[in-house]
Amino acid sequence: MSRLYDTVEPSVIDEDMLQKAVEEQGPKDEAGKIAKREGINFSDVLSLRLDFKNILKIDNLWEFTALTKLQLDNNIIEKIEGLDMLVNLVWLDLSFNNIEVIEGLSNLTKLKDLTFYNNRISKIENIDALKQLHVFSIGNNEIKDIKDILYLRQFPELKTLNIANNPVTRDDKDTFKQYVAAFLPNIEFLDYRLLDQQTKAAAYEKYQTQVEEQIDKDNKARAAAEEQERKRAETQLHKEAYVEFLNTAKLFEDMYADDPEGNKLNQIPEKLMTVCQQLFEFGLQEYEKRKAEVDMFWECVNEAKQENKEMGMDAIKEFMKEKKRIFAELVHMTDTKMVDNKLQEYNDQVTSLWDKLMGLELQLVDQLEEIIKDFERNMQDLVSVFLESVQAYLTQARDWENMHNEKMIESATSALEKAAKNELDEDVPEELKMLLVDKDTVMNAVTSSHDVHLLKIDNKEDDIVTRINTWLKNMIETIHEEQEIQRNRMRVTEITHLIDHLRDEADLLDLVQDNTFSKESLKGGRSVRFATGSVTGKRISNHPGALAEEYSIDDTEITTSFTGLSVDGDEGMKSEGDIDHDTIERLEGQENAAVQGHSLRLSVEYEQKEGKDNS
Repeated sequence: MSRLYDTVEPSVIDEDMLQKAVEEQGPKDEAGKIAKREGINFSDVLSLRLDFKNILKIDNLWEFTALTKLQLDNNIIEKIEGLDMLVNLVWLDLSFNNIEVIEGLSNLTKLKDLTFYNNRISKIENIDALKQLHVFSIGNNEIKDIKDILYLRQFPELKTLNIANNPVTRDDKDTFKQYVAAFLPNIEFLDYRLLDQQTKAAAYEKYQTQVEEQIDKDNKARAAAEEQERKRAETQLHKEAYVEFLNTAKLFEDMYADDPEGNKLNQIPEKLMTVCQQLFEFGLQEYEKRKAEVDMFWECVNEAKQENKEMGMDAIKEFMKEKKRIFAELVHMTDTKMVDNKLQEYNDQVTSLWDKLMGLELQLVDQLEEIIKDFERNMQDLVSVFLESVQAYLTQARDWENMHNEKMIESATSALEKAAKNELDEDVPEELKMLLVDKDTVMNAVTSSHDVHLLKIDNKEDDIVTRINTWLKNMIETIHEEQEIQRNRMRVTEITHLIDHLRDEADLLDLVQDNTFSKESLKGGRSVRFATGSVTGKRISNHPGALAEEYSIDDTEITTSFTGLSVDGDEGMKSEGDIDHDTIERLEGQENAAVQGHSLRLSVEYEQKEGKDNS
């Protein structure tokens, strides 16, 4: 059923294995060469295949945060681990391994296709978080309990199930098929075969009573889960408002939890509860104000960035129009001085574009800096108002505690006098009677109780103050780092890459113009090779500025002069040939050169008799 250890030593997923796999499965040809030379960032990889590598343990995959497809089949993996960071995973293949327990998948909430075919799994469990699961394969395992099928009812998107060749399916395949069809009505394919509506209807009729009972159980469980989620969300809201449990008696329960003597003396005073309820309601109101301020801040930031982006795009579009015009003129020029002047005009346009884009970036930096300063000031004001009110409410709580303590002293003194005269009421608890034997014991208990209560109130205040100040500090630091530093660096890098690429295009065009050959150069032994197809495809999309083997200039027709001879391009050309001195003599004076009935486009690649020189 599962792979056995063989003579090959178990492998470890290390840097070398990952690098090799990424390079082998990455871009091919010239793009692959460039990717290998520049290095592929693991965080950009979308698909990774690590099958048939005798891997024993899943490890070192934490950098592949963008990964959507992972193949780990046909290894000797025993435990599912090390996948927590792969939160974008959609497709996971762990078939043909030695896995016994399904675990370690709770973070993979985007998973749609999951296969455990041919392992040692005996129970379907621990995949509750995979609500988007569409395909699930667990065939050829050790599933014995038919109730495991009921576990899969919680996945409404599950359409394909493979569970063949498990103990649970071997006794009566037809009965098992009907059970699945009845209890998993959304399944369309079972063990790679279609479950038609007729089969589902017959199965439901057979198991109708059990199915309806199960539906009732599911509804109750769903309602309980929804209520639990509602409470969790409510508690989270209260935590974000820094007033959690202040609408309950928890603070006072905590006060008396560490104060057993005080608990014997008195119950929680109602006025303290009132103060806490007021603080709770005020805290929620202030939270809404802070949230509105944060939302408004991000709206302003995004609006400023979008406006700046549109102005930058307009500048680039305007430049591209000028570039097209200049290149169209350049490729037909034969006069060196005119070419130089036109190239200078183009470079001036590139410099102007650089100035515009960098100016827009500096403008955005100033805008964001001003927005962040205003936001920081407003948030500091809101937090200050909140903390002042918190301190005022808790000061009021201390006052009530002090008043409560004074009453406790009076009550304790009166109770001591009654105890001395043996006049205590019959309903007084026995524990309190034991406490009232000695005056010092009673007064120490009252004082200790009071100190504990004040400490709890102080701790609550410190907790609120510390948490909200930490939240504000971390948020502002993150905004400065992400919106000012990182964003600015990325934008400047993008602009630099764009400008470098535009200058490269000018250099390339200049190169084509410089390689204008005369009869004399051909007599000297140089031949010009004509390449099949058009001279397009200079830039590889994911590598700005990278050069392919054949060059292009933005899909512009290239015309290169040979002593008055023009050679035009045509993508329909199917042959190669050399233009030598005799050809030049024969065709000189013609407006267009034609060889074998095809007009040609000149390749920048050429060779010399003395040796090869590829440009």
